[in-house]
Amino acid sequence: MPNPAVNLPERAFYSSRLRQRTVAVVAAVFGLATIVAGGRVLTGWSDPGYVVYRPLLIYNTAMGVAYLAAGVAIWRSLQRGKYAAAAIFVLNLAVLGAIVFLYAGGGSVAIDSLRAMTFRTAVWLALFVGLVWKIPCHSPF
Repeated sequence: MPNPAVNLPERAFYSSRLRQRTVAVVAAVFGLATIVAGGRVLTGWSDPGYVVYRPLLIYNTAMGVAYLAAGVAIWRSLQRGKYAAAAIFVLNLAVLGAIVFLYAGGGSVAIDSLRAMTFRTAVWLALFVGLVWKIPCHSPF
């Protein structure tokens, strides 16, 4: 049961702050996982089991650093975090469009790469939405 001493705007603030921190942690963990996975393939320590499109691998590994930085930005500032999440989503969407184009033209992009890039793009869309979604002050949650 919510504490009746805490008014609704205050509850909305804490709920929004918790959501911001959760998004920040998810972004940072996703960044670390991307750096580790991409680094392992780039160094030859891991074989994904399909032909790797090297420019995409380099892009994704570099973006892992950007994801980590975005996680820090989201933690520190909601406004800067929104910009970072939006920028990453747009960049990933553009790269996804490019590799779909290459794949459709018979290029050397594996379907697994398309699926992974689609996943990355969807994750960053969800993180951005999580940052901009407003909880109404009259909400009991």
